[in-house]
Amino acid sequence: MKRSFVVVLLILPYLISCEPDEIVEVPPNIIVFLVDDMGWQDTSVPFWTKRTAFNDRYHTPNMERLAREGMKFTQAYATPVCSPTRVSLMTGMNTARHRVTNWTLRRDSLQPMEKNHDSLIFPLWNVNGMSPVSGDSLAVHAMPLAQALNDIGYYTVHTGKAHLGARGTAGENPLNLGFDVNIAGHAAGAPESYLGTENFGNGKPGKEIWAVPGLKKYHGKDIFLTEALTQEAIEALDTVLTTKKPFFLYLAHYAVHTPIMGDERFLAKYLEKGLDSTEAKYASMVEGMDKSLGDIMDYLTEKNLADNTVILFMSDNGGLSAHGRGGEPHTHNKPLSSGKGSMREGGIREPMLVKWPDKVEPGSVSDYQIIIEDFYPTILEIAGIDSLKTIQKIDGESFLSVLTGEQEYQGVRPLFWHYPNEWGPDGPGIGAASTIRKGDWKLIYYHASRKMELFNLKDDIGETSNLFKDHPEKAKELAEDLTQHLIDVNAQMPKDKHTGEQIEFPIALFEINNPEP
Repeated sequence: MKRSFVVVLLILPYLISCEPDEIVEVPPNIIVFLVDDMGWQDTSVPFWTKRTAFNDRYHTPNMERLAREGMKFTQAYATPVCSPTRVSLMTGMNTARHRVTNWTLRRDSLQPMEKNHDSLIFPLWNVNGMSPVSGDSLAVHAMPLAQALNDIGYYTVHTGKAHLGARGTAGENPLNLGFDVNIAGHAAGAPESYLGTENFGNGKPGKEIWAVPGLKKYHGKDIFLTEALTQEAIEALDTVLTTKKPFFLYLAHYAVHTPIMGDERFLAKYLEKGLDSTEAKYASMVEGMDKSLGDIMDYLTEKNLADNTVILFMSDNGGLSAHGRGGEPHTHNKPLSSGKGSMREGGIREPMLVKWPDKVEPGSVSDYQIIIEDFYPTILEIAGIDSLKTIQKIDGESFLSVLTGEQEYQGVRPLFWHYPNEWGPDGPGIGAASTIRKGDWKLIYYHASRKMELFNLKDDIGETSNLFKDHPEKAKELAEDLTQHLIDVNAQMPKDKHTGEQIEFPIALFEINNPEP
């Protein structure tokens, strides 16, 4: 496929000298370990100021190990649903700018739940995802992260869930986005089955769209998908070692996305604890994911790669809680409110860990506020890219200086989310909305109801008290900042189904409801 990327301008600090007495510093290997639908509380690692019952429920010893050996971020954010996060990671763009604002699957088509909404007409967002070439309709054209790394000599491996482009588009296949290897990645965002005995969904009539591709050697075998992907990733790294190149491994597990299916290696212990059967299966999937992390870390140690490998652990959105879980809906991420699909903290705040030997202080904790598009410039800087002339405008900011201890968070940097779409379920913070966090303050603007919520997250992490009426000046400030961002990136807004008019920007609505005396 012919690519139309612009020229890359770079400076590598990792220069290999021909002088025999000089120390050779090679570029670090980079691993992004991305979990699907993993909530902030789905781990035995506490990301709050204290442990909770959820931290005691889950068993993730390898996340604990990664936290001991690296840095824990307590305020790391993704987006409410999966594809927007993944495209932001691969492009460095904020969701409102790249316009892949909902999850992708079918070419040129809105999601079914968006086609006949009660009160909103949704914009035709970039339903085809991201594209490596210009001119593709309803797709964002950008320099993919993997391509940028590949261009400077990295061997790039994609393993697991892609979900970057709709079926039948170039972006569906990671090989078109700068990856040398693609293992099991395609258009769908969930597996039909996690079980090798069910061929990971292959062969099920009418379910082909969800069947996991490319793992035929495991068909009919008693193996969980998470384990199969891990074995394949390690096999790919063995191949990389023969090339003598630095590698970028993007290990994007399908777990812990639905269908919730028990990983038999770990299920019994959770059933014995008396957990609801669905929650026991879910916990077993979490532990299976954690074993994968441990296997990768062990491999790096065995191959003497650990000292020159950066591991970034992240989730793509908040933990599922509105449906499909055992117990009371919207409670699975407490003390955070709500879950996947929501603009509340339970839908966007994620567990994040980073390890980089001799660069990141072991056992360190950072309250620096990170958002997913920050990964793009950070990873490029880690790889030694001094400057990169990209097609797209980069919204993310590198947090490398935070990792190395050279800088802590200074000032107030606003973070933005935009979801002019429909996810489906109901619940706190779920629905078409735009959001800003600035310092401790967070404003959510709901498109359908035209209502706003203002929270102080330092005092109220559970978002229990709407302070909109109590702090009108702060609400106005955030409404102005959010509006300016939406205008600057030319964000799409829904229309009112009854009037046909575009939904007002937040500051316009604020001024209508709060006229100056």
